Amino acid sequence: MARLIAEKSDLIAPLAEVFREYGFEGATLARISAATGLGKGSLYHFFPGGKEEMAQAVLAEIAHWFESHIFTPLGTTQNSAHAIAGMFAATAAYFHTGQRVCLVGVFGLNTTRDRFAQSIAAYFTRWLHTLEAALCTLGHKPAQAQLLACQSLAAIQGGIVLARALNSPQYFEAALTQAKAQCLTVSPTPHGHNNLQNS
Repeated sequence: MARLIAEKSDLIAPLAEVFREYGFEGATLARISAATGLGKGSLYHFFPGGKEEMAQAVLAEIAHWFESHIFTPLGTTQNSAHAIAGMFAATAAYFHTGQRVCLVGVFGLNTTRDRFAQSIAAYFTRWLHTLEAALCTLGHKPAQAQLLACQSLAAIQGGIVLARALNSPQYFEAALTQAKAQCLTVSPTPHGHNNLQNS
């Protein structure tokens, strides 16, 4: 039975789960209606731009969460080691130890990427740059920080795929544990430490 009243913000979570499960193309209005409890008319009332506007709203909410819980702490916390460890902990919690699909990653894997290219690129670029800067502050050389940031994101995304494909969170946990250890292990340099580099 369709709901008579709903707040737009209340629709983001069920919309996200539909997109995660079926992708953009497979998220039909029938499936979206079933997940939200709203009919087509109500959905278009909240999202006049249709399914594309719904997906943009979900991506914006994801970006907001990561900005608050991942990117800003990485960029503003003076204790870089604590911030980096916190990033891995928050990431594990957000992706339900690898059992929750990365929707931004899903959208980036096929032709859907062209529809949301700006949002997808902004998400991954922001993550790479903030982590790289934190790694530099921790003491890694710029080239090593860049490589570690790239490897960390690859480990997170790959860990999700393995955990989901094999239905075993241990693969995600192992990938994050190794990536975190590599990030927090700084080789000593003759000058003691490296200055923060602009990325």
